[in-house]
Amino acid sequence: MIPNPALPRLILASSSSYRRELLERLRLPFEVMVPDIWEASLPGEQPGATALRLAREKAAAVAARAPGAIVIGSDQVATLDGEQIGKPGDHARALAQLQKMRGRTIVFHTALCVWDGRASALPGPAQLENVQTVVTFRNLADDELDAYLHIEQPYDCAGSAKNEGLGIALLERIDSSDPTALTGLPMIALTAMLRKAGVRFFGL
Repeated sequence: MIPNPALPRLILASSSSYRRELLERLRLPFEVMVPDIWEASLPGEQPGATALRLAREKAAAVAARAPGAIVIGSDQVATLDGEQIGKPGDHARALAQLQKMRGRTIVFHTALCVWDGRASALPGPAQLENVQTVVTFRNLADDELDAYLHIEQPYDCAGSAKNEGLGIALLERIDSSDPTALTGLPMIALTAMLRKAGVRFFGL
């Protein structure tokens, strides 16, 4: 993309290809920087609070390296019966996750932080929001779950299913105010925050 001097410097604080692909939909020039933070919940911390804290820490870490930029940070925490469900990392853990979640309802907390590093930014540098998505999984047999994992290998996804891909076949219902939140970046919330920061769309 060709930089537009009328636009503020925009940075996505994430290593996620899914978030990068979503942000590309806005057709705004942006950079990607990977935040160097410790991603773990604190003792007694609620899932939504964990997601919000990590989204803010990611944005703040990159903002410290890029003064004057608008930085987007996001984090997602999945929960079943109040227990956090992380990224499985491998096939065995992913299968165990899907077996545990089949026929059940999972809550995904997708937190978003837009950090405006410009000195004139008001009312403050950070806008925060936690978008919740309630997902009901189908009650599928082990052979179907195993076959899905071999095909898509979603081992870097909390909940072990890519709803933007074949994983949609595992799901019975998705309830959310922001349809892209489950993929990792709530675009409705993001565009509202960027507008508040003075970013304009449609070439205007």
